[in-house]
Amino acid sequence: MYDVLIKNVKVSFSEKKSDIAIQDGKIVKMGRLLAPAHRIIDGREKAALPPYVESHIHLDTALTCGVPRPNESGELFEGIELWNAYRTHFLTEEDVTRRAHTVIEEMVKQGILFVRGMVDVSDPQLTALHALLDVKKEVSPFLQLQLVAFPQNGLAKNGGAQLRRALELGVDAISAVPHLEPSREKGIESLELCFGLAAEHEKDIHIFCDEIDDGASRFAESVAYLAAESGLGSRVTVSHLNAMAYYPEAYARKLTGLIKAAGMNVVTCPLISTAMQGRLDSWPKGRGITRVKELDEAGVNVAVAHDDFLSPFYPLGTGSLLSAGHMLLHQAHMTGTRDFEAVYRMMTENAARVLGVKQYGLQEGHPADLLLVSADSAHDLLRRQPMAELVMSNGRIICETIPAKTTLWTEQAHI
Repeated sequence: MYDVLIKNVKVSFSEKKSDIAIQDGKIVKMGRLLAPAHRIIDGREKAALPPYVESHIHLDTALTCGVPRPNESGELFEGIELWNAYRTHFLTEEDVTRRAHTVIEEMVKQGILFVRGMVDVSDPQLTALHALLDVKKEVSPFLQLQLVAFPQNGLAKNGGAQLRRALELGVDAISAVPHLEPSREKGIESLELCFGLAAEHEKDIHIFCDEIDDGASRFAESVAYLAAESGLGSRVTVSHLNAMAYYPEAYARKLTGLIKAAGMNVVTCPLISTAMQGRLDSWPKGRGITRVKELDEAGVNVAVAHDDFLSPFYPLGTGSLLSAGHMLLHQAHMTGTRDFEAVYRMMTENAARVLGVKQYGLQEGHPADLLLVSADSAHDLLRRQPMAELVMSNGRIICETIPAKTTLWTEQAHI
């Protein structure tokens, strides 16, 4: 007898109805099944999907929007200034813990069970990191949280001391922000330092790369070179890569080839990039994101992420990856027939590769991590952005949402 039997679902939008049998937290059988179970769930022909994967979000800055004041310009550098002020005067472990749990709960409701969180380690006390390491343990029964230590205020000037401390505390990955270093040379130095520490400690690398509307910012090629030379390859990710939108075509094609050959990943954050980038452009303004469609079509592993959530950098956000994917469809001109499936992969299997998630997806023998969603296809899912009606982690239901129902009184309304 199975623990749970989910009947009448369409696995990953398949045309055929299937059942999913779960035992001891794993998927043990799929197909048309008649065996008894302690609990039977009628899927009512909903789509059974793997969980969404959030590959770049800031849990330490989330829900701090407006404190100590709003970001009036909306620009990155004012956001950094405001975050530094918040970190100096308001940040406590209790504060970070409370806000992180609130955001994680919102993401779980949306169907996200794998998260890579960015943690600023510029604070000498590493307050946010200490808090989020505890949060990681607290949510581990139902959500896999990875933490990336990144130096918002620069890495090269202190020789990576804060990253070394973060590594000792147990972060999953480390970062650099080369375009915010004081010079090109210091930017390269920060990358070399980051790669050296990652190799020494056998950690992943997740670089904040070329997040600037400046065609002269070209650190991605250095990251690709180091990824190839170090052999770290798929353990290396660059986020943002906005400057690529401004590169000449010949150089953009060369860079795409370098990224593909290195085997590294790219994460795009269209919600934040659309709002923050392009502000200094004269008309016509840039679209704010990197060359997502071209990178994907070249075979680069591209993921889409939410990034900020009510922070000094972004005054909006719901935690929904579908909202990020929906924005990406518009910004990257990805409304062709095959594009919807491509963007859906960017929030599922592609993002899972970024995080190195093992046994991801709905297969026999894999953990029973899944969603039930009323959607017929990737196009339908991204168009309507429906809530996950059931979220299951390791065979245990952790969230259920009853869809809203509207009754339209057509006669009274004279429609």
